[in-house]
Amino acid sequence: MASATGTEGDKRSRRRGAELEEALLQATLDELLERGYAQLTIDRVAQRAGTNKSVIYRRWPHRAALAFAAYRHFVARPTALPDTGDLRTDVLELLRGAANRMESAVGGEILRGMMSEMHAHPELFKHIREELAQEPGAMMTILGRAVARGEARPASLRPRVATVPVVLLRQEFLMNPEAGISEEILTEIVDQVFLPMVRLG
Repeated sequence: MASATGTEGDKRSRRRGAELEEALLQATLDELLERGYAQLTIDRVAQRAGTNKSVIYRRWPHRAALAFAAYRHFVARPTALPDTGDLRTDVLELLRGAANRMESAVGGEILRGMMSEMHAHPELFKHIREELAQEPGAMMTILGRAVARGEARPASLRPRVATVPVVLLRQEFLMNPEAGISEEILTEIVDQVFLPMVRLG
């Protein structure tokens, strides 16, 4: 009769595809929450997940990519974009969702931990910068709809302009961790900064 340990080991060895990736990202999340990015190693993640390092390296080239993948998977999962027909309402709704994810126990711990380690770990800084450079999608979609409705200036449909609200939100989160992100802050970002930049008239 196979031992319980053997059975568990067999189950782990049979994992493939999405199931295996989920286990690897969960192990990464657990390591980040327990030890922080500075002590995150591929060895520890592999050991926790019950696999070997080569399995991880086939998916992520270094620990920075792995850590950010865990953040993306557990915290920044994409949700349906708001589409109310009003630019202000859509942007506020998007920012509320982003703020909630940032301020969650898991999201806050991972994001602040990685940001605090960026300058000490160049590979993490480089990877986060590359990942964030691909962020404009959601806001470009929302802004593009507003342009099509005649609510925003066509000239404002640029990635640097579109991402202003999210960049300011992230800055607020990182620079004022104790204060939290209030509805007042979100409204100020939208009403005092973003809308004057993009609206017609």
